[in-house]
Amino acid sequence: MRTSSSTTRNTPKAIPGGQEALDAIALLTEDHENVKQMFEQYEGLGERAHATKKKLATQICTELTKHATAEEEIFYPAVRAATKKSEDLVDEATVEHASAKDLIAQIMDMEATDDLFDAKVKVLSEMIEHHVKEEENEMFPQARAAGLDLEALGQQIAERKAQIAV
Repeated sequence: MRTSSSTTRNTPKAIPGGQEALDAIALLTEDHENVKQMFEQYEGLGERAHATKKKLATQICTELTKHATAEEEIFYPAVRAATKKSEDLVDEATVEHASAKDLIAQIMDMEATDDLFDAKVKVLSEMIEHHVKEEENEMFPQARAAGLDLEALGQQIAERKAQIAV
């Protein structure tokens, strides 16, 4: 007698490097959570923690750059192609990325002791929070409903992020 397990369908597949494959939405959501935690950590730093602030802000900017690049090159085109319903959301997200990249470039060129450094990190945090809400509440459900191969996209996104040197 043969038995089949429905759990094998949902079991993450191994990808090179020993990581488990996540579907694209799970991977992008994990990125969102990681960056949110870094922003919260930044907010908890004292006024004189300049070296730690610079290091953490650089880490935030690096992660956001990798994430945005992978989304723009892989996820957004797939979503756009899969459903016309998401076109406006993809357009808005692309514009939001451009604004975030501009602020990221400014932060990366600054020292933590510079005027407006903390303010720019705070504004970036607020921009990303807004962007994440739209993606997670609107775009991701539409992408899931469109029947995209989210595991294949997740693998492509993970591989692309690993290639990006900032």
